[in-house]
Amino acid sequence: MNPPPVRVLYSFPHKLGAGRICTTAWHQVEGASRAGAQVTVFAGSQVRPVNDRIKVKTTLSVGKLRVPYKLIGRDLACHWHDIATSMWLNAHHREVDVVHGWPLGSIRTIRTAKRHGIPVVLERPNAHTAYAYEEVERENRDVGIVLPDNHDHEVDPKRLALEETEYAEADYLLCPSDFVAKTFIDRGFTESKLVRHQYGYDFSRFSPQPPNAAAHDGLVMIYAGVVEPRKGLHHALKAWLASGAHEKGTFMVCGEFVPGYRERLEPMLSHPSVKIMGHRTDLPDLMRQADVFVLSSVEEGSALVTYEARGSGCVLLVSDASGAVCEHMQNGLIHPLRDVAELTAHLRLLDSDRVLLEKLRAASVADLDQLTWDQAGRRLEEVYRSVRRTHAA
Repeated sequence: MNPPPVRVLYSFPHKLGAGRICTTAWHQVEGASRAGAQVTVFAGSQVRPVNDRIKVKTTLSVGKLRVPYKLIGRDLACHWHDIATSMWLNAHHREVDVVHGWPLGSIRTIRTAKRHGIPVVLERPNAHTAYAYEEVERENRDVGIVLPDNHDHEVDPKRLALEETEYAEADYLLCPSDFVAKTFIDRGFTESKLVRHQYGYDFSRFSPQPPNAAAHDGLVMIYAGVVEPRKGLHHALKAWLASGAHEKGTFMVCGEFVPGYRERLEPMLSHPSVKIMGHRTDLPDLMRQADVFVLSSVEEGSALVTYEARGSGCVLLVSDASGAVCEHMQNGLIHPLRDVAELTAHLRLLDSDRVLLEKLRAASVADLDQLTWDQAGRRLEEVYRSVRRTHAA
């Protein structure tokens, strides 16, 4: 006899279905639902519909009327969301097997769940926040810029204290990469508290070129995402210009720069091989034209763009802090964070050895079915069932 579906309260204090982490949350609830979980979502607001099996309740909107996040601020929005979610849970705790929370909007919900004996998993979309603050501050200082006010990585002791309380009181931390897990282990967390899951990509948007597509004369490399120091574009540019790949190749840089960063990089960005593309809506097409995708981050969770790049047929050239799903010299190349010399060697190797490039690419696209959001949803539903089973024992 099959066990009953696991009943999940998914608490997300932001705009379900918008960009970045809001996209992640949308795919998680959709994927877990399709995998068999019975999902009730509490979200700040909803901008993208979900399937009919998912119940959605919004805490910062009534009908089409939404409370502007900018008007009340993120902290107050998360605080109110947490109160509303915890009140519902207190009244409906018999309908919930597992609570899935997100940072900065979960501490009351966590405590309500614990009073009723319900296990809580807390999403960790990035590394431990103390680690992130330290590394991002160091990178900004080295580059010589100051982040704009209210940037996600602006050091905020009050927010850090709240997140660390959530870390401590949640039963499990959901880590999308080994790198994220390591930043918690390095701060004394036990491995038993850290649960690995994964993110994914939308295979209906991202797909590779056929194997017989025309080869480029020179290496084509692409970067995509917010262009800020923690993503390491300055490291990638140094490696590109030192490797010799720039002599025949093209480096496409897609995304919006944070204030001050572009000016610091202008001497390298002005090289004829570097194409500044800005924010793009045709990213799948651009990725299909590229040989390699580069991300030299000093801090990530598990960058969604690396899944999308693999789904488009790019070979990953990434730092060990990118959280990317790949194996060194098997289906991608991984360099230690801030190691420009190693990244330079990797670029030089792929530029000179097209046989190796095609071997890595073939291995990278061979198991793309394991990187979809559907697969991520199945894995998340398995986590929910495992947590329910453990706490019922």
